[in-house]
Amino acid sequence: MSLRYDTPTPLAYFESLVQSDEHFPLFEAAASLAQDEYPELDVQQVLGDMDQLLARLKRRLPADAAPLARLRALNQFFFHDLGFGGNVNDYYDPDNSFLHVVLRTRRGIPISLAVLWIELAQGLNLHARGISFPGHFMLKVSLPKGQVVIDPFTGRSLSREELAERLEPYKRSNGLVGEFDVPLGLYLQPAPAREIIARMLRNLKEIHSAQEDWARLIAVLDRLIVLLPQAWGEYRDRGLACAEQGHTAQAVQDLDTYLAHAEDALDVDAIAERAAALRREIS
Repeated sequence: MSLRYDTPTPLAYFESLVQSDEHFPLFEAAASLAQDEYPELDVQQVLGDMDQLLARLKRRLPADAAPLARLRALNQFFFHDLGFGGNVNDYYDPDNSFLHVVLRTRRGIPISLAVLWIELAQGLNLHARGISFPGHFMLKVSLPKGQVVIDPFTGRSLSREELAERLEPYKRSNGLVGEFDVPLGLYLQPAPAREIIARMLRNLKEIHSAQEDWARLIAVLDRLIVLLPQAWGEYRDRGLACAEQGHTAQAVQDLDTYLAHAEDALDVDAIAERAAALRREIS
């Protein structure tokens, strides 16, 4: 009798990775996001490629290198020798979010570049984290004499003055001025791994929504709902996308889930009307 091993679907594999906040494999989860677009992708190979880069980097450093020396070596290796940087020519290409592509092209968006950089930094035992800075994902490294904030798009270290300047448009547009102002430090809190993956998925969501690419949008929303099962707005958005695809029963189910949990939302009446219209299509 031959043994049969079922390969998990990309979504089931992703779900297995994001079960626990305590043991959340950021790099592996981020690499797996490409499997909807690249079904043959071997995520373990991507992990192996990163291990090889880390081994190359470690060979450049003495075992007792100080944290600042490790940071400088990492930045030289990542941004200069390997040439990683922002894809300024095609910023909204979905491939910029797929780590195996970014590893090949050396071009990405801030958050995908940051995830690669963090993986190498942690391999060097640097205390490195991502920052969900408004509008532009950042990196933060804690060193014995203070912290360094780095823009993963360019590799530049940013001063407090430069960070405050970048925040100004966001603060003004959200009324966070005068008595409602908050300290810069609040914007520099480390982002949990789950939040980083959610931000990567929402970048893809925005691209597919703008292109009205409903099938790809639904695949991204499937992952968002697995990742954040109580993010009720994602159920609404998946329901509306399913309706566009003609998946009426699933659309009604998702919209009903949203309505059951979003009592105070401004769009409740409009969504209830849409769900009722879809229900009439089924009956």
